[in-house]
Amino acid sequence: MTPQEKNQLEISVAEEAGLPQLFEGTDNKHFLDHLIVLARHKYHIVYFTSAAAVLAVVVSLLLPKYYTSTTKIMPPQQGQSIASAMMGELGSIGGLLGAVGGKDLLKNPSDLYVAMLKSTAIEDRLVTRFDLMKTYRANFRIDAIHRLEDLSEIQASKDGVISVAVQDRDPNRAAEIANAYIEELGKLTQRLAVTDAGKRRVFFEREAKTASEELAAAEQDLKHTEEKTGVFQPDSQTRVMLEGYAELKAEASAKEVEVQAMRSFATAENPDLVRAESQLTALRAQIARYEQGQGGRPVGDIALEKVPAKALEYVRKWREVKYREALWQLLLKQYEIARIDEGRDAALIQVLDPGVPPEKKSSPKRAIIVLFATLMALMISVTWSFIRENWERAKEDPQYLSRLQLLKFYLSKRRSAPHV
Repeated sequence: MTPQEKNQLEISVAEEAGLPQLFEGTDNKHFLDHLIVLARHKYHIVYFTSAAAVLAVVVSLLLPKYYTSTTKIMPPQQGQSIASAMMGELGSIGGLLGAVGGKDLLKNPSDLYVAMLKSTAIEDRLVTRFDLMKTYRANFRIDAIHRLEDLSEIQASKDGVISVAVQDRDPNRAAEIANAYIEELGKLTQRLAVTDAGKRRVFFEREAKTASEELAAAEQDLKHTEEKTGVFQPDSQTRVMLEGYAELKAEASAKEVEVQAMRSFATAENPDLVRAESQLTALRAQIARYEQGQGGRPVGDIALEKVPAKALEYVRKWREVKYREALWQLLLKQYEIARIDEGRDAALIQVLDPGVPPEKKSSPKRAIIVLFATLMALMISVTWSFIRENWERAKEDPQYLSRLQLLKFYLSKRRSAPHV
């Protein structure tokens, strides 16, 4: 017998014996065993994988096309406050604004503007503006808002540039919604105090309004006093002394307002806040030295002893008016500076790349879908082939059959009642 005839005889014997009988009785594993299993189930693997690939192609073709439009903006950068250019016009209180306007309140304005773009206030206006409930076929407004969130991607890069990407089936609508995000952001920043200047503007606006009301009340009291006493002007010495005293107290009051404003957004260790508190302490010490004369008696009272008794009430009312007037003027100047700073910051939103209708679709990625589905089907079919092969071999193992019978016995056996 020739060697070729001998090899053919051995192959025919192996085919008649079958794979399980050929490897029965040996525990040695060979790398070819895995290939043999794959070859045995090759038709199942090929059919299952091909069917999954065809199904993935059909599904990918039926998926709707989406287009992505992206716009990029540069958020307002909070530079040096314009207050530094106006401090010289405030005279002795120029230092009052240095601490408040010297530091930026927002360390990373991009994060704040990203949060504003993702806010429900802007998303709700976009839903109304583009009638997205009808477009997204949403029964509730909140569902349309959530759908808009899923189709929008808003993020800030390391260099601070904010990008807004919007997906939609209509490329023109995708560009319009992306640009509308920026428009609504500009409107929202006009209503909210998002910068340190804005916070100072809101605070000083409230304080100036209160000071104006108190000044009007003091003027009315002075008018009633003039009508009652018949005194219209104090003497020059008393007037000069009271004006200086009123200005000093007004500076101290303005400093207190400044410290209160800084405490709303600064920590106790903030160097600007510490400096402002030190200046307030110094002003209070000056007022104390001004008021205390010889014998511990206030200087103002000593001067008022020389004022005729009839004019005493008028002088006090007049002093209150001068104090309220000086305080109101100081607060009004600070309010105007904060308002100018806020207007300057609000106008610095610059659009780097406006959203334009895209020419190519962004999804679905048909090639990726088909490739992923094919690979998953291949892995599933291969895994199933090995599981089936091991299952068939296990059923021929006597130990496996005995364990299986024991498992069935315990699963079907009822729990007996405990013996007394």
